[in-house]
Amino acid sequence: MTGKGGTGKTTVAVALAISLATRGRKVLLCEVEGRQGIARLFDVPPLPYEEREIGVGHGGGQVYALAIDAEAALMEYLAMYYKLGRAGKALDKFGVIDFATTIAPGVRDVLLTGKVYEAGRRRDKDGGYSYDAIVVDAPPTGRISRFLNVNNEVAGLAKVGPIRKQADAVTTMMQGRRTAVHLVTVLEEMPVQETLDAIADLRSADLGVGNVIVNQVRQSPLTPPAQDAIGSGRLDAAAISASLAKTSIGASAELGVGLLEEGAAHAVRQELQTDQRKVLAGVDTQVIELAYVSEGIDMSALYDLALSLREQGLQ
Repeated sequence: MTGKGGTGKTTVAVALAISLATRGRKVLLCEVEGRQGIARLFDVPPLPYEEREIGVGHGGGQVYALAIDAEAALMEYLAMYYKLGRAGKALDKFGVIDFATTIAPGVRDVLLTGKVYEAGRRRDKDGGYSYDAIVVDAPPTGRISRFLNVNNEVAGLAKVGPIRKQADAVTTMMQGRRTAVHLVTVLEEMPVQETLDAIADLRSADLGVGNVIVNQVRQSPLTPPAQDAIGSGRLDAAAISASLAKTSIGASAELGVGLLEEGAAHAVRQELQTDQRKVLAGVDTQVIELAYVSEGIDMSALYDLALSLREQGLQ
């Protein structure tokens, strides 16, 4: 799950995980940016570098979550492939781990995506996959192709060896049929344009594009004739005040002016939504819309969003 900052990609990632955790399915929800956004949405303590059950889906499925930290992933990697053990901890103590993951961002991404790869290929005692689905709250659209296309990122750093082998395995998974990148946007010009650019970048890197999810769509309480009257200037503050005077609300000139200004701003926003919806109509993938939640995002809202995703075919 990717999207421009402020579009609500973490919220949508969580809603998708809940939606997927239906009919007994087990889902892993991963965070890679260190913001602990998943923990805040579920109202749980900060997630550690371990898989932890944090919720359930409709039908009894389970949602596990994991905050993937590059330094911890490198320590695990060194212990797994180089048997460093205590030596790895010594490197961490002297800052070598942090240094390595800072100067080589491509290696950092290999470590982050490598943990997802490990969880995705893990088998349970019965031979099936440990998780039925994995949802990654990934970096924003401007960085998503580089993050997922780890082979190119490490090409100049590791021609052979375990790092390169890990990168090759991750790339195979990311470019496989089981992986799709969903893009979250809102109906504003810049996020929509970044979404279109990201789709082109992903496809040029042979990465699968899933759905475009339009978040925070505002439904208008005004009828089309009312919006037209406000936008054209046929409705003025005096007419609004006169109408209010006939009700128990009462009226004043200031209230009429304020409501007219608010209505005009609302009409402009609705027109902007309409224009950007037309732009998205040109993408050759499914577009899903999620309604704006005015009361704020809590668990009830997350389950409502999950239901909306499922009803629109994203499950």
